[in-house]
Amino acid sequence: MAGKPSSLRLIFGRIRRNPIAFLGLLIILGYVGMALFAPVLAPHDPIRQDLDKSFAPISAEHPLGCDEFGRDILSRILFGARISLTIQVFSVGIALFVGVFLGAISGFFGGWIDEGIMRIMDILLAFPGILLALAIVAMLGPDLHNLIIAIGIYSIPQFARITRGSVLTVKQNEYVTAARAIGETKPSVILRYVLPNAISPIIIQTTLRMATVLLTAAGLGFLGLGVQPPQPEWGTMLSTARMYLRSAPMVAFFPGVSIMIVVLGFNFFGDGLQDALNPKLKD
Repeated sequence: MAGKPSSLRLIFGRIRRNPIAFLGLLIILGYVGMALFAPVLAPHDPIRQDLDKSFAPISAEHPLGCDEFGRDILSRILFGARISLTIQVFSVGIALFVGVFLGAISGFFGGWIDEGIMRIMDILLAFPGILLALAIVAMLGPDLHNLIIAIGIYSIPQFARITRGSVLTVKQNEYVTAARAIGETKPSVILRYVLPNAISPIIIQTTLRMATVLLTAAGLGFLGLGVQPPQPEWGTMLSTARMYLRSAPMVAFFPGVSIMIVVLGFNFFGDGLQDALNPKLKD
């Protein structure tokens, strides 16, 4: 008799049957592939200038044309995906690690620990996210590392609050009470019994936060506080291209469309993942 399919297979099966979620997954895989294989896929050096080719139209040599400095737009889009993915992975990683740690402690222990952590999170949430990130970058200076730190810090409260809510629910279950009754230490209870059963909302938040981080990084780049030229970050590319919207709209069109498609991909996949991880759904 065939065994039950694994949880991962069930989740993937639900995503595959959801056309929007599956489209989002394909977009994300394509985006990651662009980032990983940019040096192989890019036809030209993304920062090499050739003023003789300024605003060169779409051609076989330059499939998306050239910008004001004669740099190949396709190559810059591909390498821009690498920079954007780096920002997303590391900033969300910072927020995930710190936010889950604080949220788990807050929800599990309660009392003054919960009050202290949540009030700090409330203070951070009182600032609009983009303004908080902008203030941090302005203090630290505009470069890739500081941008990652700034976005990571402003994303911590979302993970902390979601983790706390999940932990508060899970710690009421009988298996957690039983684990504590047989002498399991509190860190062991949190790591072995609480967090594994509170992970679904955290996974969904991680996916959706990747879209938000991309928009924030692009917004800061557009304002001149993100990755600095000549590095091909998509928001920075939009910032430099805004002066040529009438004469050469393609210079702004392609990075703008890239941001839109990738953000939609993460949002589509996040929404589908929320349905796929819903324990009430039956196959």
